[in-house]
Amino acid sequence: MRAWVVGLALVAGAAWGQGHPRDGEIHDADTKAWWHTTEALSGDAMQGRDTGSAAYERAAAYVAGRFRAAGLQAAGDGGTYFQRVPMHQVEVEAKGTSFAVVREGGVVVPLRFLEEVTIGAAAGLPAIDAGLTFRGYCGKDAMRGVAGEVVVCFGTQRAGLPTGGERVANARAAGAVGVMNVDDAGFTIEPPRWPYAYARSVTLAGDKGAGNFPVMRMSVEAFTKVIAGSGQDAAAIEQAGGAKMALASFEVPAKLRVTVAVEEKDLSSPNVLAVLPGSDAKLKDEYVVVAAHLDGYGFGTAVGGDNLYNGTLDDAAYVALLIQFAEDLKAQHTVLKRSVLFCAFTGEEKGLLGSNWYVGHPTKPLAQTVADVNLDQLRPLFPMKILTALAVDDTTLGATARQVGEGMGVEIRADREPERGLLRRADHYPFLKAGVPAIGFIFGYDPGTDAERRYREWYQVRYHRPQDDLTQPVDFEAAREFDLFFYRLVETVADGERPRMLAPLK
Repeated sequence: MRAWVVGLALVAGAAWGQGHPRDGEIHDADTKAWWHTTEALSGDAMQGRDTGSAAYERAAAYVAGRFRAAGLQAAGDGGTYFQRVPMHQVEVEAKGTSFAVVREGGVVVPLRFLEEVTIGAAAGLPAIDAGLTFRGYCGKDAMRGVAGEVVVCFGTQRAGLPTGGERVANARAAGAVGVMNVDDAGFTIEPPRWPYAYARSVTLAGDKGAGNFPVMRMSVEAFTKVIAGSGQDAAAIEQAGGAKMALASFEVPAKLRVTVAVEEKDLSSPNVLAVLPGSDAKLKDEYVVVAAHLDGYGFGTAVGGDNLYNGTLDDAAYVALLIQFAEDLKAQHTVLKRSVLFCAFTGEEKGLLGSNWYVGHPTKPLAQTVADVNLDQLRPLFPMKILTALAVDDTTLGATARQVGEGMGVEIRADREPERGLLRRADHYPFLKAGVPAIGFIFGYDPGTDAERRYREWYQVRYHRPQDDLTQPVDFEAAREFDLFFYRLVETVADGERPRMLAPLK
């Protein structure tokens, strides 16, 4: 293993000059250069890089230019750095959309769209004027007598209870006209947060999506309004549901009235793809993918007076790390045996669209793609003593990560919070489904520590929020340590034995 000298990458840092407000917090040149690129990608001028937007196109052109300058070869379509991904967007517009509970006697109680209630965007969503019935966790056995009604479900992610997809399937099969999930406020490992940025769905072109069955979500505050007059206690239901206790069904003495205004359009958005050719005659036709997602949320519902969702740590900082890695390789004249394919994917926030498209339309053969190291879900907020590694025991990449971590005094752990579904929520997942060994990382922590407090605070306050911006707390030493870990891991994979799947994907 070569000794990476973090601090040699002066090229990018020099290019950005002075005027970077956080330079005083950063004590090595490599991390400083990385953060300068993060500033360029997630500053207000990039407008949050929403999929299909002009701002995203600017960001993609910027990344391609930096890849080119770092000596990477184009790996997109037609000899370019871009792979166009065709998509279809459906958005529920605030103007013309309304939600209200209509009580006996005609009393109308409005529910605020995106602030306390939202709906999954889909073409052909019908208007609703129907009764409401609460059916607990919405298992099959609770679905008798719901035809023509909106079924209210306790919308939990907890293991052993019906999933969101199962709740919808059960309600549809029983003849319901819609589902309204109420938040599980006690799911503290990733609690519900309002407002929603928008009600928008983007699918790959030709994908029919989930159909036009209305699937809604409401806050606990909205739930309290909805069931008023039923004789039921919303707080008691929340407490029982959070404890996975039995929940009784009951009828709500009111109707739900919904009108929706939907706008559709076709769009496309590019993956940015570049390759560093390998040096070994036998291994150069094998590829190690290093990936992060370039897209963010763009503009959405204001939080604290700010409606621009910059997406700094999610995930501009780690597209910046791909650029930094490429520039370090060039500056240090480092050669790797296998080729490295750099991927900045689009549409991750809309359902892993760019990575799914790439796996279905690879520009380098999947049979020759030996590994995917994905950079997402990383929050350098506290010292890096632990890294949670997703799919750590499903491929030999887990053992390689543990080897690299041991040399740095970092413990590599399996995911201890599987109910969050993080394995399926990032761009490594399509590669794993296709049989390509893949791995992703999360800064880990022990329960009850300051590290856990900082991690939870980030998800409560900043995740998919305008507050994920360039002013947020960052532990730059922890960021430096992860960058070094990533460099060493990729080098080890590129020069070592071909990774293997060890177990079927769970």
